[in-house]
Amino acid sequence: MFLLLLLSALWAMPACHNNSIKATETPVEAVTDTTISTSLYDTLNLDPEVVAKENCFIVIAKPEYRLYVCEAIEDDTVCRAYYPVCVGKNKGHKQKVGDMRTPESTFEKPFTITQITDASKWTHDFGDGRGEILSYGNWFMRLATPGFTGIGIHGSTNNEDSVPGRGSEGCIRLRNNDLDQLKAKYAFVGMRVVILPDK
Repeated sequence: MFLLLLLSALWAMPACHNNSIKATETPVEAVTDTTISTSLYDTLNLDPEVVAKENCFIVIAKPEYRLYVCEAIEDDTVCRAYYPVCVGKNKGHKQKVGDMRTPESTFEKPFTITQITDASKWTHDFGDGRGEILSYGNWFMRLATPGFTGIGIHGSTNNEDSVPGRGSEGCIRLRNNDLDQLKAKYAFVGMRVVILPDK
């Protein structure tokens, strides 16, 4: 069911003209994690080699706790990688600051990465008694999310056990190694990011 939703949404994305997600025989490092619950997506063999980085975009599926990197190629869309993620502690679209929800976007009006910043020394106090601790991994990919600031894709220093799952204050949290790979191979300023709604 979810795959059909993802495919139909990809079809609607402007400038992609895609009609399927093509899988190849080349595996991706991020897919080898056996701690993720088994689903249809774990059986995909993905081709991690990008043809044109500027044609890549991200789809974050909150119900699946997954971040997919896709590339539009001619009349098709190819999944290049996917990573487990931690999303907002509470379900639903972000309504106000502090509601612990991850904002949602559509293929017609995606968010974009506006900045990729070194966050290796950034700290945060989660209010859980640990005080100010390193929290963001090496990178913070700031998203343009109309109506809200401070939302981004980042690592999970001192919180890696939260990935995959729910527990962030609204950002999208990846394992640090996955974030480093996402930044090195796929992410760029201006990249489109679609965050699909909760079920």
